[in-house]
Amino acid sequence: MKHRIISVLGAAVLAAGVLGVSAPSASAVPGGCAYASSTYRPTIQYGNTGVAVKQAQCLSNVWGGVPKLNVDGIFGGGTRTKVKWIQGCHGLTKDGIIGAKTWNALYNPAPDCYDPYPG
Repeated sequence: MKHRIISVLGAAVLAAGVLGVSAPSASAVPGGCAYASSTYRPTIQYGNTGVAVKQAQCLSNVWGGVPKLNVDGIFGGGTRTKVKWIQGCHGLTKDGIIGAKTWNALYNPAPDCYDPYPG
């Protein structure tokens, strides 16, 4: 059965290519977060506002943790707490600042996190 599914999927991909239908790109954003381009990754931190903050909040909600963040574009205490938790899950410095390594973690979440969520 497994081989049959793989064969059917392979045929579908081949047919889509022949017909000019493209599959979602590898840069598709997790959780449907589309507040900013996945290539727009400025360094942001507590007190910042804007679309990059909204994108980070949305991506962090894909991760889990309770409560979910309000995607309001305001980098407040709740966002900082969640960012520090995600950083810890990836072995990053828990500084609450979203730079290149933390953006990478947000877009490519670890499959499991063994750090308990604070709160």
